[in-house]
Amino acid sequence: MIPTSKLERLLDRFHAVEAELTSGVAGGTYVKLSKEHAELAPVIAAVEAYRVAEKQFVEADALVGDPSTDPEMRALAEQERADLKTQLEKLEHELKLKLLPKDADDDSSAIVEIRAGTGGDEAALFAADLLGMYQRYCQLQGWKTELMSMSESDLGGIKDATLDVVGAGVYAKLKFESGVHRVQRVPVTEASGRIHTSAATVAVLPEPEDVDIVINDKDLRIDVYRAQGAGGQHVNKTESAVRITHLPTGIAIAQQTEKSQHKNKAQAMKMLKTKLYDMERRRLDSARAADRKSMVGSGDRSERIRTYNFPQGRVTDHRINLTLYKLDHIISGDDLGEIIDALVTEDQASRLAELEADA
Repeated sequence: MIPTSKLERLLDRFHAVEAELTSGVAGGTYVKLSKEHAELAPVIAAVEAYRVAEKQFVEADALVGDPSTDPEMRALAEQERADLKTQLEKLEHELKLKLLPKDADDDSSAIVEIRAGTGGDEAALFAADLLGMYQRYCQLQGWKTELMSMSESDLGGIKDATLDVVGAGVYAKLKFESGVHRVQRVPVTEASGRIHTSAATVAVLPEPEDVDIVINDKDLRIDVYRAQGAGGQHVNKTESAVRITHLPTGIAIAQQTEKSQHKNKAQAMKMLKTKLYDMERRRLDSARAADRKSMVGSGDRSERIRTYNFPQGRVTDHRINLTLYKLDHIISGDDLGEIIDALVTEDQASRLAELEADA
């Protein structure tokens, strides 16, 4: 059972936030309270549904236990009590899930980095497949995507690419994609038909709000240069490409996708903030959970998380031992959600079990 005191505190806080919002607050306070209200609203709806069912269960139970209840009414009350017990168990489970501590970045947009790993040209072609998979999946979610940078290989693959994904709850779903993705297939360059194993690395970084990261100008070195295309030819004759180096950490971000130096600088700063934010949140996560590891993996980019086996038409996510024989639909992005939803569910179940064990 969920402690009544905890539910009362939630209701009190929700009503307090509503009162503050209607009192005429403005600016940053209003934005902060609105966000808290939006997060609390579905929890409060679940609390109220749970309480209604709980009250109905008590009333049905009282009827069953009352000696003066006639047999026909008691039979109806017993059936209603059984139905309400099942409903209460479901509502309690749903409420517990909503009460789980959230990752502070779950509602954030995200930046997805894809890099070809071992496997040469085949790894680059696989990295291009992954980029297309994520772009399609994001489109199906109604999220906005922008390709911030991309370095192509000779055969039409990509050496690396950076995708900006903007939308509500992007990081909550895409964060489980961080890690090493492995592909097993016959490369287009393979004349003898042998199956090769190649890999690509995916990193999903939560995109911080501007208020989250403060960067001092004195800590930056900004270089501008002429953008280069494939084969070394100039994309343009002006110094539009920008490289920003954060001196305290040594992180360097180069950006040349846009023709405007101003736009490239803005994109590079956005990436730098994301990298610094990710570095700090990883430090805090390590300090808080040095001896614990989630069932769906740590998100370490060196960790092999999934295998795409083309000859067998299967995709296996090694963290939750999930195998699906629908590779074409997954690599196209159309059914990637099936894997991501399974990972989210597993993560919730794992954290719920920990919460109940600590209770």
